Amino acid sequence: MLTLGIETSCDETSVSVTRGRSVLSNAVSSSVHLHKKYGGVVPEIASRLHVEYIVEVLSRALEGSGKSLKDMDLVAVTNGPGLVGALLTGISMAKSLAYELGLPLVGVNHILAHLYSAFLNDKDKPEFPFVGLVVSGGHTALFYCEDVDKQRLLGQTQDDAVGEAFDKVAKILKLGYPGGPVIELAARSSVKKDNRLFPKSSMGKDSLDFSFSGIKTAVLYYVHQTEKRYPEGLPTEMVSDICYAFQESALDVLVDKAFLAASMKGVKHIVIGGGVAANTRLREKFHERSKFSGGIKAFFPKFEYSMDNAAMIGSLGEELYKKGYRSDMYLTAEPNLEI
Repeated sequence: MLTLGIETSCDETSVSVTRGRSVLSNAVSSSVHLHKKYGGVVPEIASRLHVEYIVEVLSRALEGSGKSLKDMDLVAVTNGPGLVGALLTGISMAKSLAYELGLPLVGVNHILAHLYSAFLNDKDKPEFPFVGLVVSGGHTALFYCEDVDKQRLLGQTQDDAVGEAFDKVAKILKLGYPGGPVIELAARSSVKKDNRLFPKSSMGKDSLDFSFSGIKTAVLYYVHQTEKRYPEGLPTEMVSDICYAFQESALDVLVDKAFLAASMKGVKHIVIGGGVAANTRLREKFHERSKFSGGIKAFFPKFEYSMDNAAMIGSLGEELYKKGYRSDMYLTAEPNLEI
């Protein structure tokens, strides 16, 4: 099948053309540059940019695939979770195209799509069952996945998502937005490389839940105390050391919980998806732990499919369609959609 995928859950406008797990095109337009000065995504700005650019992004996706709308067999679109105004833009286009072209329509859960983005790799794909870890600015959760439509929540953050913690720590250190890339870059320059500076929240010996508000607060207090000695601002090398310590502690918790979940469920594959999956240090930690885990292996999506994209929506949409899932013209945005 040729599937037209549409993703507008946050600040990326994306349209793709996929055939099964093969990506023919994946066009993305981001409004992140407009949110930088606010330190986070402004829903109104994101929604307006989706409306302004979605037709252009659709044209780019079709041109890149060498296909036309008449070639499509299915329309798949993100219907949640996400920003309600942003979601409605993609859903409105999807329903219009499905109605005009007489095509079936499938609504896709954005979080589930991140879990299955690793299947878009050219080689080395995971197998069911596996433990899935979603790590992004809005979500941090572990799932036990038996099939594309069979997954169970094992644990999730009880406060901040890990990506949100990165953004807040970057704001504390005046590094800008988004926090993930700037903290990762600064951490590479650390000389001390002290990973004991900030606590790791375990939430209990066998708990699969997460908490990142504590480490964020620990960074805040540490910075406030240290700034007293440096009224003109923290030295660059000290900022790098703080970034390294924070990143190591935060990422270690993700790795520890994921491997604990895999051990508890008796599976050999862990799949990591979401924006934080683009963090190279996180990938290093998972691959290092895999060497000493008794055969448990970690799978990541390609970097371009770690961030929000329509290719993962189109590919999962086709899988769900083949399982019998259908949406109708009453499909609407569900900003708090759960699995």
